This record gives sequence, structure tokens and C-alpha cells, in this order.
Amino acid sequence: METSLKRRRLLKAALMGAALPSVVSLMAGCSEKESQKACTLLGCALSTDGSYAVVGADDTGQPLFRLPLPDRGHGVAAQRRHVGSLAVAFARRPGDFMQVFDYQRGVTLSQVDAEPDRYFYGHGAISDDGQWLYTTEGKRQTSEGVIGVYRLSSDGQVSKVREISGFGIGPHEVALYDAQTLVVGVGGMHTDGRTVLNINEMQPALVYLDIASGDVVERAELANKKLSIRHLMVSHDGYVATGQQYHGDDNAPLVAIHRRGEPMRQLTAEPEQWARFNNYVASIATLNGWIVATSPRGNCYGIWSLDSGEMIGLHPLVDASGASRDGDVINLSSGGGKMVTLNTAHTPDYHMTPVRWDNHWITLV
Repeated sequence: METSLKRRRLLKAALMGAALPSVVSLMAGCSEKESQKACTLLGCALSTDGSYAVVGADDTGQPLFRLPLPDRGHGVAAQRRHVGSLAVAFARRPGDFMQVFDYQRGVTLSQVDAEPDRYFYGHGAISDDGQWLYTTEGKRQTSEGVIGVYRLSSDGQVSKVREISGFGIGPHEVALYDAQTLVVGVGGMHTDGRTVLNINEMQPALVYLDIASGDVVERAELANKKLSIRHLMVSHDGYVATGQQYHGDDNAPLVAIHRRGEPMRQLTAEPEQWARFNNYVASIATLNGWIVATSPRGNCYGIWSLDSGEMIGLHPLVDASGASRDGDVINLSSGGGKMVTLNTAHTPDYHMTPVRWDNHWITLV
């Protein structure tokens, strides 16, 4: 089953990038040469002229390249450095494109359009060997969840080979749990555009899928069905942390963890602290027994102890967005351009960047 593939014309990229001369001068991309800093962070962003882009940056958040996107982006997936330098930016749901680029050279390679009866949910994952791309997709009329399985070639061309379905509606973020298993945040939302149609009938879940067979091998749920399980990350020691979007009238716990074979465990905070998050968590990262979650709607980020499950810090950050681990630190981004680096003692170090970062970013490994 082949998708229609479109090469992005470099002329269009150049014209759009011309409005950003300070960044265009860096379009040689992320080089490993000693004369240039290495590309460490990838994320979608809003450009100063109101257009959208995917940005590669160094470890201080300073942009090394900026590639135009046809519409607002959301998540990014990338090959591990030892197998390749391809990455994919996904359109914000209900999205109609994903864009493949080379993060070493800072160039766009191809654009894949959603099939007529499908849309993208904004996230994807690439296998450790770099050959397979897994995307969260939905059927337009029903929001039935689909994992698209694509072959990713070395020149950035993408072809869909099969689909995995039958696990629920409204999948959002997908990650590799291990080499044989995907884990998916199934939001449970049937939508028309971005309007939720089934708030009182939602069935969110955290679902583990066998990649080879497509079978559901484990399913975990929260008691409150108005907590849409959306964003997630897999920790280095095998648990999954999830961030929720709440569709109730009050406030509810928005961060949970799950270990295979056990019930989901919600992390705790005071009601007024949960209220600060404005019912939405965007990105999650973990490090050495603590968890960080951002809320662009709440202009804040929270820190929890994994052992106790209790909140140990709540901090302001305007349009708090991406969260990712880089060795012994966690990097946070914001739509206001500020970058926060948290060390193992939770001490923040601040950098200003010329990038209006969107909800997510990743650290290249």
C-alpha cells in the first residue's frame, strides 16, 4: 500500500526562509565538525512572520536550521545517530502531512500527504534500526485509531506497508516500549476537526501493541473516563509516564505512571496546584527518580517524586512546551523562547532562544 509522495520544492523553502535571515545563515544544518555545534534538539515552532517550521538547535536551544512546514507542526521523531540522520515532523491534529528531513544537513527530503479518509494525530516513532516509522492516525468519519506502519528509506522516501487498528479511537502519542512492542496513548475522543463529540462516552486507555501481529498485549485505564490519555514517554527503567487532558468541569490529576502488569498510578498534587495546569499536560520527561510535566495552557511545569508520587515543585514558565532528557539534565522549551535546563538537583538554568517553540521537542540520541 503506497502513499502519494511529494518532494518539497527547495525554491519554496528558500522563499519562506528568506524572511528569517538570522537563521538562514545557518542552513548548512547540524554538523558534527568541530567548527560547528552539533544538532541536539528538534522541535516544531512558529516563525516570526506567522508561518510554521521545524527547527534544529544546539544544546542551548540556539537554532542551527529552520525548515518551513505547510501548516502547524506538533511532534517530531528521529533516527538514532548511529543508524542515520532522518527525522519526521508531524502536522498538528487533524493533520494532513508529515515531512521528512535530514537533521545533519538541515534539508527537507519529502512530504507525505494523509490519505483521503485518514488524518495524522501529530506524533510518530522510528524503530531503533531506523527502517520503520510508526504514526498515529485516525479515520475521518469515526476517529477509529490506526497505527500506520511505513518503510523509511535512506533517501527520505516513505511507503506505507500496513496498518494496525482495533485498539480504540483517538490515539495520540506512540512510542517504542521495546523492539517488539509499541505503547500508545489512546485519547478516546471522537472529533470533528478539533471539536470533541463524545465527552460522555470516552474510553481512553494506555495500550501496548505487538508490532508483528498488531495484537493488544496489555491495556491499562484510569477510573475517570474524562481524562484523555494523550502524551507519554518511556523511562530508562521501563515504566511509562502519561500526561492527560481533562474534559470535566472541575480539576483532576493529570500525570500518571504505569508499569507492565500493574494498574496505572496517578501522581498527586493539591487541587489548587492541578488547577494551575488548566486541564492539560503537553510533554513529559523523567530523570533519576523524578518526573517533569509541562502545561502551555497553564504556563507552568511541575516536578514529582517517582517514589512518593507527590509533587515536589511547581514553577511558572510562559507557554511551557517541550520536555526531553539529555544525559543528566532535562531541557524544557517555551513558546516565549525561553529554555530551562534542570539538573539532577532540580536547579534551573535559563537560556533565551530566538525560537517560539511549540508543544514538543526531542533530544537526539
